[in-house]
Order: sequence, then C-alpha cells, then structure tokens
Amino acid sequence: MSDAATGRAIEAVWRIESARLVAGLARMVRDVGLAEDLAQDALVAALERWPRSGVPDNPGAWLMATAKNRAIDLARRNKTLERKQEELARDVGLRMALERSEFEAAADEEVGDDLLALIFTCCHPLLSREARVALTLRLLGGLTTPEIASAFLVKEPTIAQRLVRAKRTLRDAGVPFEVPRGDELDARLPSVLEVIYLVFNEGYAASAGEDWIRPALCEEALRLGRILAALAPGEPEAHGLIALLEIQASRTAARLGPGGEPVLLLDQDRSRWDPLLIGRGLAALERAERARGPLGPYGLQAAIAACHARAREPGETDWVRIAALYDALAQIAPSPIVELNRAVALGMAFGPEAGLELLDAISAEPALRGYHLLPSVRGDLLEKLGRREEAAAEFERAAALTENARERELLSRRAGACRRAQGGG
Repeated sequence: MSDAATGRAIEAVWRIESARLVAGLARMVRDVGLAEDLAQDALVAALERWPRSGVPDNPGAWLMATAKNRAIDLARRNKTLERKQEELARDVGLRMALERSEFEAAADEEVGDDLLALIFTCCHPLLSREARVALTLRLLGGLTTPEIASAFLVKEPTIAQRLVRAKRTLRDAGVPFEVPRGDELDARLPSVLEVIYLVFNEGYAASAGEDWIRPALCEEALRLGRILAALAPGEPEAHGLIALLEIQASRTAARLGPGGEPVLLLDQDRSRWDPLLIGRGLAALERAERARGPLGPYGLQAAIAACHARAREPGETDWVRIAALYDALAQIAPSPIVELNRAVALGMAFGPEAGLELLDAISAEPALRGYHLLPSVRGDLLEKLGRREEAAAEFERAAALTENARERELLSRRAGACRRAQGGG
C-alpha cells in the first residue's frame, strides 16, 4: 500500500475509532482532556509505524492498546499517580508486551456505556452551549479544530480556546465520567439532545457563509443521534430527535438547485427525497410514539416532518394536522420561533390572514428582533394576499438581515418578482 493510501486508511480508521478510543480511555483516566491526548499519541504512533508495517488487521484494537500502554507509562512516571498504578494496570488488563490475542480482546471490549458517558460528559450543563458543540464535534465526531472552525465560520484560535476551557472546566469541577441515572439522566438529556439538534440545524440551513447546506455537519449529527438512540433505547426523545433528523436529511438532494441555490419545501422535487431515510425516520417516530407518555418537543417536530414526508405532492400535505401539532408544541415548549412556525402552518391551513394575525401578535418579541425569518414569513403571507408591494419590502428587509449569501440571493429574487408582478398588475 502506498504512503498516500495508508494515510487515507489511517484517516478513515481515526474517524471511525476515535470516539470509542477517547471514551474507553476517559473511563480509565477520568479526564477527557488526558484521554484525548493519549488517543492523539496513539494516532501519531500509527502515522509513524503503519506506512512501514502496514495497517493492522484490527486497527482500532492497535490504537487502543497503544494508548493504554501510554497511559500505564504516564502513571509509572508520575509519582503522584503511583497509588493508582496497580489499579490502572489491573483495569487496563494489558501487560507492557501485548500479544496479538490481547489486541483482539481489546477490540471486543464493551464500549456502549463508555460512548454514552462521553456524550453526556461533552454535553454537561456546566459548559456553554458553544463549548458543548465544539467538544462534542471534537471528541465524538473526530473533527479537527480547523474543521470545526470552518463549519461554524469561527476563527481557529476561538475554537481552540473553547476546547481548552471546556476540558479544564470538566476536570476542575471533578465531573464524573459516567452515564447519569434516574432523575439526573432526565435532567441532563435535554442538553445532549440540544447539541445534536444544533449541529444538524447549522448543517441543514447554515446561519452564515456562502453555502446554504453543510452536509458534513448533518452527517455528524445523524451519526451521533443514531449512537444515542441505540445506546439509550428507553428514551423516547432520543428516538424523536433521530426521527426528525432522518426525515429532514431525506430532503437534502432536493433542497439545492443546479447552481447551489436554495429550493424551498413546497417547490422541491419530491422524487429526489431519500425513501430510505424517510423510512428510518418514520420507524424511529413509531418507537417514540410507543414509549411512555405523550410525544416530547423533538417527537412533535418529527411528527410535523412526517406529515410532509407522507405527502406525495405539496397539495396533499395535512396542514390542519401540522397546525394542531404546532399548537401542542407551543404548549410544552413555548418560544417565539415555535410561534413563527405556527403562523406559517396556520396560514397554510386556514388562510394567510390567520397567519398574519398571529405574526402581528408576536412581532414585538425581543427574540425575533433582527431575525430574518420574521419578515421573510410576513412577506410570504402578504404575497399570497396579493399585497405584493408590502411583500417586496418585507423580503428586502429579510435579505438585509440574513448572513447567509445563498438565502440573501433567494430573498432578493422574491422581492424582485413581487415588484415586477406589482408593476405588471
């Protein structure tokens, strides 16, 4: 295998194995920062040795064994850890000289609880929302600091500082590396779900930059959501979230035109929606619906997405049901954004006047001040009423507020179309 091919193989192995590696090491050393350092040391060793020796049959086990040996070396050299040396060596269960069979045993270790613990640790409420997102993408997604910075259009030093501070905060607070239980799990789960949801949303409709969609972020969120749903099968909101993400992701190919321009939901070619992802999403929604109690916020959003997925044509969409689902969502998770989406649903179900009435009621909300989708929705409703001059002004205001170049172009085009139609009318 050429050096280039080996390098690609190492990169692929790292993407697959890094989360397992960091999770297993964090369980042993109880410090996610140290665990990441140990994992990076193993990666460096692979980069040095594999081009000469070839990629091992069990590359994940090789990396784990190398990192564990490094952990033992550190424990032996650090006098403050001498008391823990025997305990660590016993927990690791590996001698300094490992035989091949022991590599295979390492590969077969149970990692489910470790991965789940890593997810909950990265998303600890002690950390800011931005820090949780960055740490999750770093340790669970295997993304580099430049990749995270590029995805969120943030400078690399800013992301690096967030990561350092986050790991230091967890270490100094003595946050236990474990899966919370009972009431504590219920209290912490929303933080985990929110991070995955935020990562997906930024990929699905980028808040800034030149591209409207960032597929890599959507894929990472889907991967993390699937892991969480598999490792926490009794949590209905985990299934609700992955149902939502699967259905939303099914539309990706139809959401962009030939030149990368946005294509709105009602204008999309539904034959391009991915039926496999829709099927996965509907199955996850069924699991959430079978669980105890009513649907939570993510389950309700998934049910809304399912209404679109089940409609073969836009005209078949059950907007009355969607409006009812938004009513339920507003009851359990009230927010100005939910009300904005409810206005859209009301406008589709009962006429644009109904949507405008709700929009007027929430337009003074501080959270919506400067939010480009408020005038965008208003413009859409006004256009439907034939009030094209007012609609054009709203679309222009929305275009001025958005930081995404593709969305700005779309809104400007809609404003121009309204003005031309008005002039020709």
